[in-house]
Amino acid sequence: MRNALALSLLAALLGGCASHKPEDYNGVWINQNAIDAASKGTGLRYALERHGPNFEWKVNVAAGQASYSNGFELVEGRLKAIDEDHWQVELDGDQVENLELDGKELVQATSDWAPEQRFQRSSDTINPDIPPGAAFEQALYGAYLKGNWKILEGPGQGGTVRFRDNGALDGLPNLDRYALCLAGDCASMTGKFDSLWLERNQQGNPWIFKRDGKQMEIFQAINDSQPDEMPSLRPGARRWLLEQK
Repeated sequence: MRNALALSLLAALLGGCASHKPEDYNGVWINQNAIDAASKGTGLRYALERHGPNFEWKVNVAAGQASYSNGFELVEGRLKAIDEDHWQVELDGDQVENLELDGKELVQATSDWAPEQRFQRSSDTINPDIPPGAAFEQALYGAYLKGNWKILEGPGQGGTVRFRDNGALDGLPNLDRYALCLAGDCASMTGKFDSLWLERNQQGNPWIFKRDGKQMEIFQAINDSQPDEMPSLRPGARRWLLEQK
């Protein structure tokens, strides 16, 4: 009886360590930890930087391709198997990223330039028409700015604003689209401040915002740079005060 029990436990352990199939790696994988941190209602870029630098992986085993997005660039590489459980992505400049599966998470191993990161599979499938980073961005928008927001102060006071996960915007007068600044040039221009782009009919401007729990302030962006310099934006007059319902 004791031997039979031991064999049963050993079989269970071995079964739990079974190797993944190559196709298990296929798909779009998003940095859910970064989204969860941001959705608590704190500073956006601070949350993303703490859980970055990469926001999304796209893996296609059959094509031998893998790529990641970090909010402002797409980095593509060649995918190859090291063994049944470990894969490498060879990138330009002799950079290599190591990937493996841990349960339902895709793990990007610690390297000289980045800490370990974990990604969860998105419902989006590998499709050449899906822009790089779009799955992460849509999930982030839906979590960070979800629901309805009441205009406490500013144009349209008393009305309701809705930031949709596809970038559409309802309720802010004379505006119909928005985009959050995640990284790259827009982040360089605003330094420590969070920013977003607001537009109507593809014409718009950058704005500074500050999120504190269920309230969000949106400020005009003042440029302190000379005309021949990169813009350096800081908060100006507050335009709106919103509260999440």
